[in-house]
Amino acid sequence: MAADTGRYRSAMSKSKDPSGLLISVIRTLSSSDDVQDRETEKGRLEEAYEKCDHDLDEQIVQHYTELTTAIRTYQSITERITNSRNKIKQVKENLLSCKMLLHCKRDELRKLWIEGIEHKHVLNLLDEIENIKQVPQKLENCMSSKHYLHATDMLVSAVESLEGPLLQVEGLSDLRLELHSKKLNMHLVLIDELHRHLYIKSTSRVGNKNKEKEKARTGGSSGKETSPNPLIDVSNLSTPRKFMDTSQYTTPGTPAIREISLQEMKEDLDVDPEENSAMFMGILIKGLAKLKKIPETIKAIIEGLEPQLKQIVKRSTTQIADHSYQRGESVSQENQPRLLLELLELLFDKFHAVAAAHNVVLGHLQQIVGSPTRSQEGVIKLYDTADVSAKIQTVLQVLLMDYLDVKNTRSATEPAAQLTYHSSGSDFAAFFAKKKPQRPKQSLFKFESSSHAISMSAYLREQRRELYSKSGELQGGADDNLIEGGETKFVCKPGARNITVIFHPLLRFIQEIEQNMGPGQAKQCQLRTFLTYYINDYFLNQVRTEINKEIEAVTKVSDPLKILASADTMKVLGVQRPLLQSTVIVEKSIQDLMNLMHDLSAYSNQFLEMVCDKLKEYKQICNTAYSRGIVQSEEKLTISASWAKDEDISRLLQSLPNWASMAQPRQLRQKREDEEDFTRAAFAKESEVLTGNLGDKLIPQNEILRDVSDLKALANLHESLEWLAGRLMGFFSSLPTTQTMSPGSDAQVNAEHMRSREQILQTLNDLARAFQEMADRCLLVLHLEVRVHCFHYLIPLAKQGNYAIVANVESMDYDPLVVKLNKDISAIEEVMSAGLQQHKFQYIFEGLGHLISCILINGAQYFKRISESGIKKMCRNIFVLQQNLTNITMSREADLDFARQYYEMLYNTADELLNLVVDQGVKYTELEYINALSLLHRSQTGVGDQTVQNTRLQRLKEIICEQAAIKQATKDKKITTV
Repeated sequence: MAADTGRYRSAMSKSKDPSGLLISVIRTLSSSDDVQDRETEKGRLEEAYEKCDHDLDEQIVQHYTELTTAIRTYQSITERITNSRNKIKQVKENLLSCKMLLHCKRDELRKLWIEGIEHKHVLNLLDEIENIKQVPQKLENCMSSKHYLHATDMLVSAVESLEGPLLQVEGLSDLRLELHSKKLNMHLVLIDELHRHLYIKSTSRVGNKNKEKEKARTGGSSGKETSPNPLIDVSNLSTPRKFMDTSQYTTPGTPAIREISLQEMKEDLDVDPEENSAMFMGILIKGLAKLKKIPETIKAIIEGLEPQLKQIVKRSTTQIADHSYQRGESVSQENQPRLLLELLELLFDKFHAVAAAHNVVLGHLQQIVGSPTRSQEGVIKLYDTADVSAKIQTVLQVLLMDYLDVKNTRSATEPAAQLTYHSSGSDFAAFFAKKKPQRPKQSLFKFESSSHAISMSAYLREQRRELYSKSGELQGGADDNLIEGGETKFVCKPGARNITVIFHPLLRFIQEIEQNMGPGQAKQCQLRTFLTYYINDYFLNQVRTEINKEIEAVTKVSDPLKILASADTMKVLGVQRPLLQSTVIVEKSIQDLMNLMHDLSAYSNQFLEMVCDKLKEYKQICNTAYSRGIVQSEEKLTISASWAKDEDISRLLQSLPNWASMAQPRQLRQKREDEEDFTRAAFAKESEVLTGNLGDKLIPQNEILRDVSDLKALANLHESLEWLAGRLMGFFSSLPTTQTMSPGSDAQVNAEHMRSREQILQTLNDLARAFQEMADRCLLVLHLEVRVHCFHYLIPLAKQGNYAIVANVESMDYDPLVVKLNKDISAIEEVMSAGLQQHKFQYIFEGLGHLISCILINGAQYFKRISESGIKKMCRNIFVLQQNLTNITMSREADLDFARQYYEMLYNTADELLNLVVDQGVKYTELEYINALSLLHRSQTGVGDQTVQNTRLQRLKEIICEQAAIKQATKDKKITTV
């Protein structure tokens, strides 16, 4: 029983279902055999039920209100459900009744339903027709406001409706034809707009940018400026840019245009569609895609690329000319090549803008062609950036050919250098053959000066201003600043030298193109090929031809060393002494080549080689004119020229103090010239050398330069070559030892260029030194020639003259040889003062008195006899020579006083001469005293026999030794005292 009770309780605890609990209790009671347990269990149940009743009553009392509300709600819901069931039952009955009635009227209802559908369709068609009738007006409004995408959608939709659902509407046939025609021509309008944005709108930014720069430079003032400013600032050229840079089409904070999908592009009817040019071009491409005209668009872009680029060139040319006119410039000015540089810089910027715009269009086209809707229509071949770059290079190449005057350059070169383009196998030559410009037709009459033409020109100018204002480009105003060349107009005169102005900007533009092409395709740059071809095969040859003509014009003459430059030229050069015209022309040519080397730095080695060749040729010309034209007679050099040519003699003369005094700076030279001992020692050393070589020789006339014009030519040659050497040293010292190579050049080629450049520079420096040495040789020849003239005239005076004369008027005149020497010295002085600088003039004539004194004193040994009248005549000769030299050197020439005193000493007898030496001391050398004493023995009677004469000579030597000993003792005493 207890076990049953436990199971009952466990069942009570586990089961919460009252029915289950009751069944469990009944099962427990029925299975129990003990009555007491059953009674107990029954009591407990009753107790539990009573407790439950009690609890239930309490809950009812506590929740009476809620219970009442729930019962009422339940009753209401029950009533509503019952009503709904009744209504549904009634509806079913009604539906069954309607079904029976409709089944009886089936055919009439079907007919009415069909008529209703037909009427609805007709109403829709009428609405569509009404809308389509408004399409032309709406289309015109959209086209005028340039909302082309909306217009395209409207037109395509209208045409599809007219050719589809409304095809059978006869009243719309005219509208159908009109809209179909508009659809056929719609893509042409879109393509024209695309071209306008590609070539005009994109380049207008460049024009506006430059206009703002110029306005900022001029301070925003209007009218002509006193100092014209260029359209483009070319003084600070930028580094190479990216050729296809699309950054100008994007605004900060927005993604790049190529990353925007065409499907995302929406046309806002409330915004100016052209405000964003890149977006507008994308809309145009999207519209053309809806018209299914992408292949035609690509074809039109490819075909219109070159003509449109040429139109940009024409507009830019007029633009530059107009700005030149506004600045007050004209084509007659010498700085016109600068306008070509401005034109090219403007074209470079515009072509960059055009290339960037094409890059944007290509991005849109690639999205269209690569989309799934287009792939099923077949493969569409796009153009690429290389095509745009190639066309730009082609247009620039044609422009350069015009401005560089390739045709005239070709005709100016020798026939052997001319090339036949048709015979060449290169692509470059084939391009030239295909693009050869046609010969322009010449008009028989011109009316540009007529009133009609003037008014027409003004009209066209106004039209051009209007065009500029619409396209955003600069306004201008004068066709007179354009140089006509056939059917082409130029901002400057075409010529080969224009390349010097545009070379570096053009080279930078080429580098930008090559950087965009990539390292693998850089060698295929058409513009670089043209530039290299033109400079190597045309420009260098023409420069060489021009320089050869200029130099030959002044050197291929009978006497090139006697043709001097004009006074105006000397004034411009700032020189004080005449220069040879040939030297000036050579220096001008060299300077021209050096300028070309700086302008075309990539070809500096070629220009340096030209300089080297021209200098070698001119050196040979000068050597030939010097040797054969001046210093050589009958296949033999003059004495002065042979001495100057001898290295030992020339080195000896240049080591003398007077040469160093002449070559050193003026301040030091004047300081030393004030020191008498220094100058006298220099003159004595030189006189000793010359008298030692020429003191006893009779010099024939063919070994001296008798024509003063030859001496003048030597002076001019010296000044010219020294000036040329100085200019060359200045040129070459400023040259860099290394050459700037083009990027991408082979390292081995660069090394070879550097070695070649070093060799050329060494050769040029050697040539400059050679010209200086030749100038020094000319000065030495002049210096020696004056002295050789003295020997030529004064040695025969002693050896062949008669000075044992009796006093009479005729015999006391100056010696004819002295007169001739004076005339020669005066003539030489005249040409030297005009042809040489002052310190060189002094080098020629200073010390000449000392040499003449030495020649005259040394000539005493050659006189057979001399009388008192002869001595007087000799003194007069010395005086007239002294007077002439004094007038030339503006100094006393005391050395000639020394010679005159020597001959006045001969008024004494032999014994008196000895006493004079004792009284006055030794003034001359021992040999000079011996010669004087011997001359007295030959000239005077009663001087004794040979023994007496030998005794006097021995006494003379003893006196000289005694005087020398006394002089030395006095000198030693002074040293000891000090």
